[in-house]
Amino acid sequence: MLYRQAEEEAADLRRRIRERRARLQRRERRLALLAYLVNKKKQPMQRYAQMNINVPIISMFMSGADTKPALRLSRDSLDIFFQMLPHNKSHGWSHEVEVLVTVYWLACGASYRVTADIFDMPLSTICRIVHKTVDNMMTIIHQVIHFPKHEELEVVGSGFARLADHEAFGRAVGAIDGCHIRVLPPKDPQKRCYMNRKLFPSVILQGVCDAGVKFLDVYIGNPGLVHDSMVLRRSPMFRQALYPPAGYFLLGDGGYPCLQHPVAIMTPYRQPVATRVESRFNHHHAKARIIIERTFGMLKTRWRIIFLQALEVRPLFTPKVIGACCILHNICMGVGDIVEEEEEDDDGSEDGGNSEDEAPGEDLSGNGTRQRIAAQVSSPTELPHFLHEHDYN
Repeated sequence: MLYRQAEEEAADLRRRIRERRARLQRRERRLALLAYLVNKKKQPMQRYAQMNINVPIISMFMSGADTKPALRLSRDSLDIFFQMLPHNKSHGWSHEVEVLVTVYWLACGASYRVTADIFDMPLSTICRIVHKTVDNMMTIIHQVIHFPKHEELEVVGSGFARLADHEAFGRAVGAIDGCHIRVLPPKDPQKRCYMNRKLFPSVILQGVCDAGVKFLDVYIGNPGLVHDSMVLRRSPMFRQALYPPAGYFLLGDGGYPCLQHPVAIMTPYRQPVATRVESRFNHHHAKARIIIERTFGMLKTRWRIIFLQALEVRPLFTPKVIGACCILHNICMGVGDIVEEEEEDDDGSEDGGNSEDEAPGEDLSGNGTRQRIAAQVSSPTELPHFLHEHDYN
């Protein structure tokens, strides 16, 4: 009994010692936390993201110098971009620095490692900044790339009538085409799906532009093996009949079917043409439709490193990078920051012949509308002078 009593007293003593030791430790932690908070109020907060102002790009931006040679964007374009991009941040790198890193990466097509050396930042930080900024850009894509309002359609149509040099094209409110963007494809068996008819791997950018070389809609991500007409049928614009409104139409090349519904698209007559009426229509049609080629050319010229070599990013990230370039293109066009396109080789888009899909049914075909426009193009704009020589009243 004496032995058991001694054991119980010893266990109770050890328990009280542990409790006292725990109370002392909690007290020490509270005192340390209080001391930290007091000192924090007295001392300025130390930033863990230190910017090196000796970096040439940062120094150039801070000095107010022209940013276009290095970043392919004028300062006005950058200012608009800064304002539009979400930047609710309480810590980390500044909003401006993250934008500069991303724009430099797009403009120069440099690897993450090279960009990290240029900005004197860790490699993982550069990768995280680029992905986060591009993701933020996707949240404003519909603010920058959108269809015109109904009251703006007449202005858009007048622009295409001016390009075509004929009022018959005054109801055209967009030009549509596909552009192949070189990529590093995934491994087999998916690799074969990315090989286009020019035998290089690509994804397709389907764009619709207005007469002012601004994108109205982009649909990105189909592999290069897919035909332009199939890309159109997969796009939300076609599936949901979003654009153009009734009574208006888009201009497309021979890779698309001539349609009236759900998306009205006027294509040229198949070569060789049967009559001079068809030839005149094709001539004016080509003068207006070429604006989409110019839009793609300006996009490639500004971001030539991205578009003229294989885009070395993951396949799921590729459409976002291309979309980011289209967003910046529209911002630049809005402030008059223009880069004239350079002559490039054909990108492999389907620009010849007719769509390989079956001909649309009578209720979907736009042949009737095309014939009316062709007749209007060939009709005289004014009466011959000899009809005014006599009074027929």
